[in-house]
Amino acid sequence: MLLVTAVACGCTSLEDTDPYSSTLNTLSVSVVYPEEFSDMLRAQVPVYIEDTGKGSSYTAYTDADGKVNVTLANGIYRITVSDRSEEYVFNGTADKIRLVDTDQNVTINLLESVSGDIVFKEIYNGGCPAYPLEGTYQSDKYVILHNNTSEVQYLDGLCFGTADPYNSQGTNVWVKYDPVTGEASYPDYVPVVQVIWQFPGDGTSFPLQPGEDAVVVCCGAIDHTVQYPMSVNLDKEGYFVCYNNVYFPNTRYHPAPGPHISQDRYLEVVLKMGQANAYTFSVFSPAPVIFRAEGMTIQEFLNSEGAVIQKPGSTVDRIACIPTDWIMDGVDVFYGGSTNNVKRLRTEIDAGYITLSDNYLGHTLFRRTDETASAAFGYEILMDTNNSSNDFYEREQQSLYE
Repeated sequence: MLLVTAVACGCTSLEDTDPYSSTLNTLSVSVVYPEEFSDMLRAQVPVYIEDTGKGSSYTAYTDADGKVNVTLANGIYRITVSDRSEEYVFNGTADKIRLVDTDQNVTINLLESVSGDIVFKEIYNGGCPAYPLEGTYQSDKYVILHNNTSEVQYLDGLCFGTADPYNSQGTNVWVKYDPVTGEASYPDYVPVVQVIWQFPGDGTSFPLQPGEDAVVVCCGAIDHTVQYPMSVNLDKEGYFVCYNNVYFPNTRYHPAPGPHISQDRYLEVVLKMGQANAYTFSVFSPAPVIFRAEGMTIQEFLNSEGAVIQKPGSTVDRIACIPTDWIMDGVDVFYGGSTNNVKRLRTEIDAGYITLSDNYLGHTLFRRTDETASAAFGYEILMDTNNSSNDFYEREQQSLYE
């Protein structure tokens, strides 16, 4: 009760989080809204603070001036702030805040985010036990997309890919952090790696009704449960699949789709940039994105100067520079087995991240339902604050498991 009261006032001591530390420091956080939304400044906005080394986390709440003061042990901290009104979503982050034998003042400048018409509902990438065989299995990855609006959306022409690096704990050459403020500096594009997939269709071939889902098989559009009963059946009528045996001939990950998958639902390879013979959708921590080209086709964009570049420091990897404004939705997945996770997606796309605790458990990452909105509209509306720390949770079993 004492902690709750102190936090609600915008000032608290978290000294008991590390009773063995002899050094305690004050972290002062000021939350700033865009100028045109300054009237949203108020008390009780949650400020999420994480010690990235220890894995411990805390939530404090701003005072009426948008400020929070907390007392913390030595550590490297990540700060995330999310807020929303009926019409707008705001997010802000600061990372790699070094709070070691000194106090720090940090300003979080909130950015307006736009909710996507089509969003990721589920990301299953971590694999499952190979039971009754020994070992593990990971050739059964999929994502589910969801129409989160009250209007029909069309999948035709929608593009799907993953941001570089493949894993959140990998070397990230795209993000730089201010050593004092922790503010991240990103390029004005999302670096999409290896391949861009695109839904087929003439513009109205694949409608997605309000509240309806679309399953996209990343590898293995077959019934995996025949041999691995803790896996899923991905050979279902209506499913889409990332399949192209010319670019990705590895049959372990890309066997010929099962008889219930129609060929008109094979996603098309717009551009392959990597050397792999199988689509590298990380088993640890992918950062999937969906996007549409605006004012031109995706092919026209990729043929334009500067759209595809060599990855800095690599003589092999090329990167597609997808404009941030084109991104409809993206999710930053962190790996629970590492303390070296680094965000890949800009705050406007995903201000937070969702952690997959471990691999090969059959666990999946699942978006929360907005119960109030769903009741009002009469069909499923999902949470979409552009902050996956709030919107997603780790589910203990795949939603497609039967």
